Amino acid sequence: MKVILLQDVKGQGKQGEIKEVSEGYARNFLFPRKLAEEATPQAVKALEDKRRKEERLKAQELEDAKALAQRLDNLKVTIRSQVGKDGRLFGAITTKHIADALKAEGFEVDKRKIALADPIKSLGGHKVTVKLHPEVHVQILVYVEAE
Repeated sequence: MKVILLQDVKGQGKQGEIKEVSEGYARNFLFPRKLAEEATPQAVKALEDKRRKEERLKAQELEDAKALAQRLDNLKVTIRSQVGKDGRLFGAITTKHIADALKAEGFEVDKRKIALADPIKSLGGHKVTVKLHPEVHVQILVYVEAE
């Protein structure tokens, strides 16, 4: 019997795959636990439509990320902060500060997408990587100035 897996099943396959299993296994284990459904022509067509839609969404996300990367490429963002005697910051510039500065410039970037090895604790320019998509990374320049 052919079934479409609705969830990952150990030893059988991953979600969305069509597998050939014994009828007893399907009726007694997979169907009652909602792990699979019978692979009828309508269900297979619905699965293919769902896959095509997901592929279109992924392609659109990639295109949006590439477009944003072109706009962000080598962007210079200035952040003002309080400074102590020797030019060290009282706090640190974190990904949240950078995300807020980008938002003020008109760019919506989630703070979790900003890669910062250590918080910025000194004045001057710093290169920061923004990971917009698993395939799209862009460098921005963050300048920290005394307030």
